[in-house]
Amino acid sequence: MPPPSKHGSRRRRGGGHGEEGEGGAERWLVTYADMLTLLLVLFIVLFSISVVNTSKFISLKTSLAAVFGDGTKGMLSGGNGLNENDADGTGQQMVMAGAPIETTAGSTARLGPAGQPHYKSAIMPGGYTRADVDNEVANYKAVEKAIKAALRAHGVKGAVRFAITSRGLVITMITNALVFPGNSAELLPEGQAILANVAPALAGQRRMIEVDGYTNQEHTSTYPYPSGWELSSARASAVVRYLTAHGIAEQRLSAVGMNDLHPLYPPSDPRARTQNRRVEIVVLSSLPSTAGADLATAGSH
Repeated sequence: MPPPSKHGSRRRRGGGHGEEGEGGAERWLVTYADMLTLLLVLFIVLFSISVVNTSKFISLKTSLAAVFGDGTKGMLSGGNGLNENDADGTGQQMVMAGAPIETTAGSTARLGPAGQPHYKSAIMPGGYTRADVDNEVANYKAVEKAIKAALRAHGVKGAVRFAITSRGLVITMITNALVFPGNSAELLPEGQAILANVAPALAGQRRMIEVDGYTNQEHTSTYPYPSGWELSSARASAVVRYLTAHGIAEQRLSAVGMNDLHPLYPPSDPRARTQNRRVEIVVLSSLPSTAGADLATAGSH
């Protein structure tokens, strides 16, 4: 067989390169198709996260909280799951500033001018709802009512003050001569009588309790204590010991000495000498720290 001519060889090689060039030119279609698919997926994801079903989200939150130990029944144990929602939700709810929101109770509410939700089922930053704040305040009001009733029944008036702040329920005992003697951390019988009416209402709570001791701003001698730090700490510790001995778990309690920080009145005020010298029993909030402002606002009403 005669060898192929040089011209024929060149034609075959040239034809081969032409086929490879044509195949390479078509590869951009595969890349283009992949890009379109990814864009489609991106738009689907963006759409899905722009729509919130509030009632089902709350049900999921409740079920997860139950599974991780808040004592309620989770969806794996027969409780309300995503498809067993007892809230009367109405499907997908668009969360947009100024748009009407159909709440789980069936009532319509609007977002405020700054985009802040004003309905109880709204999930706030930190994972709490307005209903959570209202429940916390209601619990604090019940504790306050129980303590006031006990104090009235035993003829003790004006010895305790109450306030709901961003930290929780603050029960203030003015540490005058009825509670602690001067420069002393020994609870007097009158002080024990006050705490005897406070402790039962706190024993049924599961929240953490912090006891803060304060001195006034007179900077007088605190002998036998080196300074107001030690004196205020010792007074807070004395209250913690009393509460522990009267039914409140030690693990829930802590004592903090504040010395003369955070006075209720400036030193120029005549009330500063007696009112700034105090012990505060703080029933700490179980809500996230981001709920502090809402808690204080709701508690002031």
